[in-house]
Amino acid sequence: MFSLEIECDPDDRDLLIAELWEQGSAGIVELSPQHLRAFFEDGADRDGLLRMYPGAGFRLEEQRDWVQSARDLLKPMEVGERFFLVPAWRDDPAPPGRYRIPVNPGLAFGTGVHPTTQLCIEALERYRKPGMTVLDVGTGSGILSQVARLLGTGEVYPCDIDPEAVAIAGGVFVGSVDAVAPNSMDLVVANISPGAIVQLAPDFLRVLRPGGVILASGFEVHEVEQVQNALPPAREVRQKGDWALIVVGGTYCREG
Repeated sequence: MFSLEIECDPDDRDLLIAELWEQGSAGIVELSPQHLRAFFEDGADRDGLLRMYPGAGFRLEEQRDWVQSARDLLKPMEVGERFFLVPAWRDDPAPPGRYRIPVNPGLAFGTGVHPTTQLCIEALERYRKPGMTVLDVGTGSGILSQVARLLGTGEVYPCDIDPEAVAIAGGVFVGSVDAVAPNSMDLVVANISPGAIVQLAPDFLRVLRPGGVILASGFEVHEVEQVQNALPPAREVRQKGDWALIVVGGTYCREG
């Protein structure tokens, strides 16, 4: 077995992870927001991979079950006030008062492990209201749509342009927010790249009903200004480590 350490732009990391799985990776470890280590069996096309990822660090690995080793690093975690995220291969029960959501890290962005997903879950807890119509833009694994439904919102519409995400999440319409009717959503949540948020910001505002709320994340703290410039003034900016979420419009949920 061998591995490649690959440097990438954080905005492109999730696409890179999906691509590495398609190339037959046996396991992927996120070393940092800018570095991944992907493991491959000896029969993989080593030379082709090095041509595909020039500058990648190559390393021969000792013989052990790297897939299991990567899985062992992922533990169940409590997120926000109501959720318990569990790797799909574990059977840990949820603590009292928490919803249990199985996640499958590596298949699509949105496993709950990443700080931006946690920020979105916490913000949904704070800003959702009963009966809200929710649009989940770039749904990935569909976890934020699950959270919105479990929190008792109204209709939830996940959308994504990635066919793999559509296949994984299920119930997703293929396309982006530009296909959504004007003034039809009470809450828009988007955990995507800052460039995509800036590009789609006019559509976020177009589909939002008066008094609606936008929860936008997927970017680092130093990119907040870039995102804010494309949207109305933020009601709130939330941080978790180097990552951020902005809230536009809306009011807090007063319910327990």
